Amino acid sequence: MTDSEQSKLIISSAALAADAADDVHDDADSVVDVELRQVSVPLESHGSRLDRALALAVPEFSRSYLQQLIAAGAVQLNSLTVVKPSSGVKAGDELRIELKPTPQSQAFKPEAMALDVVFEDDFLMVLNKPAGLVVHPAPGNWSGTLLNGLLARDTQASLLPRAGIVHRLDKDTSGLMVVARQRQVMDQLVSMIAARSVSRQYVALAHGAWQGPKTRRVDLPVGRDPRNRLRMAVVDMDRHPGKTATTDISVLSSGTGHCLVQCKLHTGRTHQIRVHMAALGHPLVADVLYGGQPAAGLERQALHAWRLAFVHPVTAKPLEFNLPLPADMEAAIASLGLRYNRGGQV
Repeated sequence: MTDSEQSKLIISSAALAADAADDVHDDADSVVDVELRQVSVPLESHGSRLDRALALAVPEFSRSYLQQLIAAGAVQLNSLTVVKPSSGVKAGDELRIELKPTPQSQAFKPEAMALDVVFEDDFLMVLNKPAGLVVHPAPGNWSGTLLNGLLARDTQASLLPRAGIVHRLDKDTSGLMVVARQRQVMDQLVSMIAARSVSRQYVALAHGAWQGPKTRRVDLPVGRDPRNRLRMAVVDMDRHPGKTATTDISVLSSGTGHCLVQCKLHTGRTHQIRVHMAALGHPLVADVLYGGQPAAGLERQALHAWRLAFVHPVTAKPLEFNLPLPADMEAAIASLGLRYNRGGQV
């Protein structure tokens, strides 16, 4: 039996009552559908903690939720109830889990949608994500996400954590993304991104005339804004949690009130370009969260992932993909009298 077959559902859903911690039970008088799932621990999870092994076996549920299930006595290891998430597991161990539907788990459902596939082989695909499409289900966006579309398009996606998504673009950012179609390829792509061997370049339209050198490197750590937990910020890591972040920014065109820049990521922190541009005094057009305002007809943050380049993790062939600007950004740039060519250079 393959690892993927081991992790498939082998016991159908049944109507059972649940009595567990607050986050894993309904009202006392209710009867809920509980899915009984039995999986065998695969070789790659040998020696792992129980909660970590479960998170890989049933990736549609969060690890924190699975920890709650363990504490509530809803998980059995080799027919014995286990209540410690830190319990160790071995390859071949049998796990039995009582899973209750949650908004997060319900979100991992196929939803047919048109996807703009730029490249595809047996190992990975490269997509052009439109502005407005959420990449991964989250509170407020439990359906209609790229993940849902991938599950509907590719039967292999259901066998992968996060349907093979290895990096994200913000909802209102458009452009290129790479998605894995096999688990080994997914792990390799994640490692490549961490090692900074995947080149990602963006075009951004920002407020303010560009000042200073044409190209500059921004090395400013990014973390959760201590004054507003809904956004990120440049932080002093001696006082607040954060991570190093590096962006190369080059001006492509500048006018009296706006500038067009190209940004190359060396790290991939949440909202990194948006935070760094705002820190330079050039918030992105229509990026209200970081001080930008709508302009030239743009109502979404003016950020587009135009170039993606990496070495194929299986074939070792160099791959490079370039996209033109989406129509809304192209129209805004022209309206503001700025210049841009499709090669991403002045």
